[in-house]
Amino acid sequence: MKLPLQAFTDRLKSWPLYVLPHHLVSRLVYKLTRIESRFVPPAIRQFAKLFNIDLNEATYPDPQHYKTFNEFFTRTLKEGTREISGAAHQYCSPVDGRVSQLGPITEGTLVQAKGHEYTVSDLLGGRNSDVSAFNSGTFATLYLSPRDYHRIHMPINGELSSMHYIPGRLFSVAPHTVRVVPRLFARNERVVAIFNTDAGKVAMVLVGAINVAAIETIWAGLVTPPTRTSVVYKDYEAGTCSIKKGEEMGRFNMGSTVILLLQHGSFRSDLHAGDPVQMGQFLGNFQ
Repeated sequence: MKLPLQAFTDRLKSWPLYVLPHHLVSRLVYKLTRIESRFVPPAIRQFAKLFNIDLNEATYPDPQHYKTFNEFFTRTLKEGTREISGAAHQYCSPVDGRVSQLGPITEGTLVQAKGHEYTVSDLLGGRNSDVSAFNSGTFATLYLSPRDYHRIHMPINGELSSMHYIPGRLFSVAPHTVRVVPRLFARNERVVAIFNTDAGKVAMVLVGAINVAAIETIWAGLVTPPTRTSVVYKDYEAGTCSIKKGEEMGRFNMGSTVILLLQHGSFRSDLHAGDPVQMGQFLGNFQ
């Protein structure tokens, strides 16, 4: 049986990733993107042109402002560039990006792509007290391409309950790889932040990927690197870290994916896989 052309192309692009030294490549990118050089501004201009980035949205639109490429990649936006969906009963998008998948979590299982599924337990690291809240919830997988703004914001007012670091591979999270690599999001290195909110538990899973050389949160700073070999759980006392809807909670240093898990609520009926979203945009309700 012949594979459809897209499936064949996806596999051809994805198979080399199985043998690449993911972490070695990503640590090299980490160092390169932090080099100060006179070549940084022209590189930013070419990158912006290649990926059609609107530099005028940035707080500092002039490439000469940035000493390193990573400073540009984690750039802030001008105040008022993104409008935060303000209704108290609404979730807003935590990122600029595109919907990869969304829908109900059925018996603890999420859809990665057609023909590929994975479990909440695998995604969150298997601790039952965290997993049980989302086994019948709702999820949205949001993909950040290289052109997108790479800071991550709260979709709702929340108080930090716990953070998990989960080691793993660093497969690309580009659409063609997601369609091919089984359980990709449950295999890649990731940081899981779980919040108590007026809508119950909300989890934000920050998935690492090749060339994603670092993941940061506002309360813990740089979480990875370094890479560890075992899952690390950290619970937080009430009042340790409260973040309002629309406020920054973390960032990717290079692009990746955020998986949003909701204990209660639903997403807009007109929101579908493939749709673009912007940080602050209305995503759904919990009433």
